[in-house]
Amino acid sequence: MTAPLLVFDLDGTLVDTADDLIATLNVILADEGIRAMTRAEAGSLLGAGVRAMIARGFSLVDRTVEPAHLDRLFDRFIPLYTQSIAVRSRPFPGVTAALDRFEAAGWRFAVCTNKLERLSHLLLGELGLESRFAAICGGDTFAVQKPDAGHLLGTITRAGGMPDRAVMVGDSATDVKAAKNAEVPVVAVTFGYTDAPVASYGPDAVIDRFDELWDAVAGLGRG
Repeated sequence: MTAPLLVFDLDGTLVDTADDLIATLNVILADEGIRAMTRAEAGSLLGAGVRAMIARGFSLVDRTVEPAHLDRLFDRFIPLYTQSIAVRSRPFPGVTAALDRFEAAGWRFAVCTNKLERLSHLLLGELGLESRFAAICGGDTFAVQKPDAGHLLGTITRAGGMPDRAVMVGDSATDVKAAKNAEVPVVAVTFGYTDAPVASYGPDAVIDRFDELWDAVAGLGRG
C-alpha cells in the first residue's frame, strides 16, 4: 500500500520566514520611495510568491506597479534574498518532533510552495530539513502553482504518493483553495501569514501548534 503523505506549505507553515522576506522586500521598496513594511503586515504581504509580495507592498501604500517593472524588481529581489535566506528564518516550534512522530508511523513528506524551487531547497538545506522531504516543489516546478490543483497533485505524484492518501498542511487561503481544488483534505495552522482568520477559509481542521497535528490528521482518516 502507498505510504500516507503529508504535503506542507513552506513559508508560514513549516518555517517562519517573514523577517528575512520583509527585510529583503524593504530594500527593494526603499529604492522606490516606499516606506518599510513591518512584521505585523506579513499577513497582507506573504503567501502567494515574490511577485505578489512586491505588488502587495506597493498596494499597501496605494501604488501600482507595471508588469515589466515588477519583473525587474523580482529579478533584483531574488539574489538579495538568496544571500540572506536563513539569517532569521527558523522552523516553527514543534516541526521536527511532529515530523519524527509521523515518520515513525510510516508517513512520508513533501513541500508544495509558491516559493521558487531552488530557494525552497536552499532554505530547507540551510535549516537541516531538506532530506526529510520526498519532493520539494516550488512555484516554478510546474506550469501552474497554488491554488491550481495541478501544483498539489503534481507534488503528490513526485513524492510517490496518492491523492486519496495525502493531507495538505498550510497557512493561507491559497493553500486551502489548492487542497479543495485537488480534493485533498487540508489542515490549516493559525500561526502563519494571512490577513483573515485561517478558519474562515474553510479548512478541514485548524491547529494552533504542531503538537496538535497528529490528532488533527487522525481525525481526517488518511493514516
